[in-house]
Amino acid sequence: MSGEISMIGSVILALFLAGYLGQQYLPPPKPRVIGLDLGTTFCSVGVFHPGSGEVEVIADEEGRKSIPSSVSFTTTAVLSGHEAVELADNNPQNTIYDAKRFIGKIFEPEVLEQESARYPFKVINNNGSAEFVISTNHTFTVSPEFISSRLLLKMKKMAERQLDVPILRAVISVPAEFDERQRNYTVRAANLAGLEVLRVINEPTAAAMAYGLHKVDVFNVLVVDLGGGTLDVSLLNKQGGMFLTRAMAGNNKLGGQDFSQRLLQYAMERAQQEFGVPPTLKEDIHRLRQAVEAAKLNLTLNPSASIRVPLHLHTPDSSESPDSSESPEGSAPPPVLFQTAITRELFEELNEDLFQKILVPVETVLAEGRLDKQEVDEIVLVGGSTRIPRIRRLISEFFGKEPNTSVDPDLAVVTGVAIQAGIMGGSWPLQVSAIEIPNRHLRKTNFS
Repeated sequence: MSGEISMIGSVILALFLAGYLGQQYLPPPKPRVIGLDLGTTFCSVGVFHPGSGEVEVIADEEGRKSIPSSVSFTTTAVLSGHEAVELADNNPQNTIYDAKRFIGKIFEPEVLEQESARYPFKVINNNGSAEFVISTNHTFTVSPEFISSRLLLKMKKMAERQLDVPILRAVISVPAEFDERQRNYTVRAANLAGLEVLRVINEPTAAAMAYGLHKVDVFNVLVVDLGGGTLDVSLLNKQGGMFLTRAMAGNNKLGGQDFSQRLLQYAMERAQQEFGVPPTLKEDIHRLRQAVEAAKLNLTLNPSASIRVPLHLHTPDSSESPDSSESPEGSAPPPVLFQTAITRELFEELNEDLFQKILVPVETVLAEGRLDKQEVDEIVLVGGSTRIPRIRRLISEFFGKEPNTSVDPDLAVVTGVAIQAGIMGGSWPLQVSAIEIPNRHLRKTNFS
């Protein structure tokens, strides 16, 4: 009997030794399960690397780790991400974005009509479901899940190019307030892209995992997710590795795009003051919008930023110039250089009323969760707009302590989803999985 026990012990020791030597001297296996963050404005893909335990957020050919959630249809191609955004100004009716707002939802006709009025593309009601009308060389409709599938397919191909292995399985994140139908339609979009979804995880839980909160002793976690187009605030209760979403609130019409729009409006007014007419050409407005976006990002790091854009304005001077008489009728006049300096103080002043709106859902989730703000253990920031210094200052002043900023807010959700993907794929080193406790009675409070 003792000989058999000794033999079993030797076998176990040999297996451990083989595993150790394999980890030390053999290349680790490539990840086969990807983590997907299908955002309203931007989306990202990440993987958990066996062996090193590191998360890699995969970049596109230009090194960009997030791609715009836009799909554009032309007579010859269907373009996704940055390529679609480049066509947005010249092909607005056939460039679809914000599809996540429509996926899996059942709309009353008047609600869908009101919602779709914000967009340059046409949205129709098909038995309560939204569909987008595309007119290229013929007219047809596409569903929100088809638009999402094109984005997921692009990210799948990005991962396959980087890892040099076929990718067939994924973990995907969704907003905590998504109901069963919205989750199923998101899974359907992944299936259309050739992916089997192993697990659907809530975005606030994924963000908490990115910050490592599934492995530390905290109880009350507040997640503030402010992206390009939406604000979501979630209060999580955590015990062990289990997360319960206790309260949710937000504003689905508040985000970085609104802050940029205020700055764009200011720049256009300045141009009109200087030259007597506002920019009207699509190309000029597109160029000015890009410069404004760059200035906004610059102001997160620097106290001031400059905008320098050539504009083709139809001014009285341009119409009288000798060059303009030689130009073909209807062509743009010679460019004038518009330049202005933007300070961080000016940017904050232009957007102060919008910034203050961020605190409304924060106060709501605390009230609904019956929690005092001093009882919040961790404040987690998610979404690129939370980089704005005024927003971070606003949150820290409200809570009387600094929010956790140790993770890139743009990549927090995809990092957490990639960790969960590594868990589902059985990757070494093993992680503690986050377990979400369903809260069937939870409803999200929306402000606008």
